[in-house]
This record gives sequence, C-alpha cells and structure tokens, in this order.
Amino acid sequence: MTDTHICGIDIGSSKIATVVAIQAKDTDEIRIIGFNTTASRGVKKGLIVDIDEVSAAIDESVDKAERMAGHKINRAYVSVGGPHISSLNSHGVVAVSNPQGEIVGADVERVIDAARAISLSTTRQIIEVSPREYSVDGQSGIKNAIGMSGVRLEVDTHIITASSTNLKNIDRCLSDLGIENAGFVFSGLAASEAVLTETEKDLGVAVVDIGGGKTDICIYVDGALSYSASIPIGAKHISNDIAVGLRVSLQSADKIKLFLSKKVSVFTDIHHKKGEAIALSELQIPEALPDVTAKNILEGIIWPRLEEIYRCIEDEIEKSGFEKQIPSGLIITGGGALTAGMIEAGKRMVGLPIRIGVPDKVTGLVDEILDPQYASTIGLILCSKSHIMDDQGSSMKFTRLFKDFSFDFSFGKIKSMFKQFMP
Repeated sequence: MTDTHICGIDIGSSKIATVVAIQAKDTDEIRIIGFNTTASRGVKKGLIVDIDEVSAAIDESVDKAERMAGHKINRAYVSVGGPHISSLNSHGVVAVSNPQGEIVGADVERVIDAARAISLSTTRQIIEVSPREYSVDGQSGIKNAIGMSGVRLEVDTHIITASSTNLKNIDRCLSDLGIENAGFVFSGLAASEAVLTETEKDLGVAVVDIGGGKTDICIYVDGALSYSASIPIGAKHISNDIAVGLRVSLQSADKIKLFLSKKVSVFTDIHHKKGEAIALSELQIPEALPDVTAKNILEGIIWPRLEEIYRCIEDEIEKSGFEKQIPSGLIITGGGALTAGMIEAGKRMVGLPIRIGVPDKVTGLVDEILDPQYASTIGLILCSKSHIMDDQGSSMKFTRLFKDFSFDFSFGKIKSMFKQFMP
C-alpha cells in the first residue's frame, strides 16, 4: 500500500483554507505537505451567496496549496456549517443475519441504515450519521458490536442534516474547478476531532468553534457525539461592534481586535492600569483615534458581545438536554477563540471549566496551521482519515477472500466464506 494523499477545503465566512496531507503507509501519522489560507469571498454566515466569488477564492487557495505540496488536488473533503445545520438522534433495530448469532460488519451497516431511514424534508440532506451506542439483545452501552453474539441488534445514532441547496452550491463551485467532492463534514465535528482528547469525550464536553460569521457547537456524552448545532453569530460581529464604537472602518476594527488579542499581558493586570491608554499608533490605521484604554474597549465593547455569544451557547446546551453531562466544560476553538477576554467572559457567564482548543494531532509543515483558527481545517484531514480506513476495511474483506482461496477448500468452506457477505 502506498502513502495516501488526503485533501481538505475549509469554506468559512472569513477564510477559505486548503490543506494537503499524507498518511504514511506503515503508520497512522498524518503529515501536512501543503497549506494555504485565502480571504473568503461570497460566503455569509456559512452560506454561499455568490458562487463566482466563492469559486475564485477556492481556486486561489487550492492553486497555492498545490504548489506547496507538489500534488494535484482532484478530490477533497469539504467543511460545511452555519445556521442551516440541524441534528437529531435516531434509533435503529435489525435482526442478526448470521444463524450462529455472530454480529458482522454487514449487520452493523444494516442497523445504521435502519436508523438513518427518517422522514426528511426535500430541502434537507443527511451529511453525517454517527453511532452513539449499540445494544445486543437488550444489553446497552456497547461501543463496538462486531464479533458479539445475539439475535437482535439496536443502535442509537446522531444524525446531522444540512440545507441541500447550500450543499448543491458547494458542489457546483468544486465541479467548476474540476475537483471531486469526497464528502461533507460538519465544521464543528471537524474541529472536535482536532482539539478533543478521548478522556474529554468520555467524561462529556462541549466544543464551540467560533468562526467569522457563525459558531458551531458539538456536544459529546459518554464518548459519542450527541448534539450538534450552529448559531448565526461570530467574531465578525465583534469587529462590527468595535467599528461602530470607535467610529472606524471594519479593516481598522479588525486590526484593533487582533492587536488587543495579542496583547494578553494588557489584561492580566487590567484593574491596576485602568487609566493606561493603548498605543494604537503602531497599527497605522488611517483614522485619528482619541486615547482609549484596554478597559474601555474590553468591558465597553467586546465583553457585551461575548456575553451574547455565551448566552446563545448556554441556550443550545440547555436545549440539548445534556447540560448536566458535560463536566469537562467548554472547549473554545476557531478564530474567535483568540479574542481578548474570551476565557474571562466565559468564566463569568458559564459555571463550567473553559479552555482554548489548539489542534496538535498532525506533523509536517505545521508552523502556521497549529492554531485555533485552523482547527476545523485540520479536523477535515482527521475525519477523512477515518473514512478512508473504513473504505480500506471493506475492500480488505474481498482481498482476504481471494488471498486465502485454494483449490483444496471444501465446498462447505467456500460457501461459508461467501455467506458473510450476504445480508
């Protein structure tokens, strides 16, 4: 088996990031060999509003990533998020097909298909079906049912759906560039794969991916994805507030926000420096600003918006019904996670542990990409890796079938070999 190239395109409201990676043939290591990020155009709150603009931005990002990687991108996984995302939990039941009662992969596939057979509007499309737990003959809490014995197999799944119109628009953008869509991945789920530990998943945790125009939320309970949602508010709203509050342009407001986010030391002793003005002159913004203090901008402009974001997050957690089952607290990631005062405002608003989620599960050209704003970008590669492993696992059954075949097999052995592939 040769090294496998994996590509991901993260289409966001503020940036479009393309990443190319290699999965080594003899290890599980993911190595980044190409990466580019380009300012997003034609996307608003996770929805495509101008196909030509989006296609041009994707083309620019893909072209530069290809040059860095030295590899042509023909197929890629694509992130999707925004308020059009919705989720539900579903239950499926099937009878085990093997007369001996042993559960095989085909039984698991059938029970998952039974769970995804739900009534959906013609405007909705399923993009993810994630098993939460299996039950065999009434015994619940099973994470992997293959190899167990029983006659009745059940599964609880988490299903994520998206607007089919927006998905078709993304497909159109990719097809115009000659890129095959390998699959859609919810950006909140991708970010979760990049920043969460297995311990946090098992204990229960909520991942909050704050992007430019939207915030994606994923809640894990007992090691399984149990709730997904997206709210139409993000870091760009903070820039808008700064622009209005200080009467500057959006470009200047972005510079001020980033400046404050990097000056963490300004806020560690903020109450002892209430009168100290911020030296904004080094930002070289065209507007003439009066002397403003960190306290004025933080508590007067940024914190009110952060409190609104946290209120929306709390509402979603309460709506999920899992508010008592996430002792690991909130993992904040995405570009908005680096906003000045994010952790402090969260601790004041939410009675849960909070930390910033930084991706760290890849190697290679990672100097720029190991940053919260690229959590969903790296997560695309990690999610696609599992899909590839599933595909290889399916093909290996048939490879093993012919590898083990010999003419001295009895008819009964041949019959039993083919039987495992029958429903």
